[in-house]
Amino acid sequence: MAEAPARPSDAALGSGLGRVLLLVYGIFALSASARALVQITTHFSEAPLAYLLSAFAGLVYLAATVGLAIGGTRGRLIALVSCTIELVGVLAVGILSIADAVDFPDATVWSHFGSGYGYVPLVLPFIGLWWLRRHRPTQPR
Repeated sequence: MAEAPARPSDAALGSGLGRVLLLVYGIFALSASARALVQITTHFSEAPLAYLLSAFAGLVYLAATVGLAIGGTRGRLIALVSCTIELVGVLAVGILSIADAVDFPDATVWSHFGSGYGYVPLVLPFIGLWWLRRHRPTQPR
């Protein structure tokens, strides 16, 4: 019987803080996706942009969760791209939801910089990017 390949040392599953980070990302992936699904299926015409952004945020959180969990070159790339998109998204949607409230008649996960979620959506990509930087694989000499 073949042994399962060892988990990369930079996978977030390998440490306590990494597991907490994965838990938070997983909760946000589930909550943003579920919220968007309900909003899109029940009253999409009221705020289509906001609801589609919530669905997009859910996918970004899901990708970040997977990337952080698997680690390695591919996982790090997925997580890096996801956390960067998340950061740009929460900043852009945060600014737009304040500056142009007409386009955001209903909140998204990223509206007002994530104020409806205790500003966790604003802080989370910084923590994710910090995690990726801090747990870079060491370069062989």
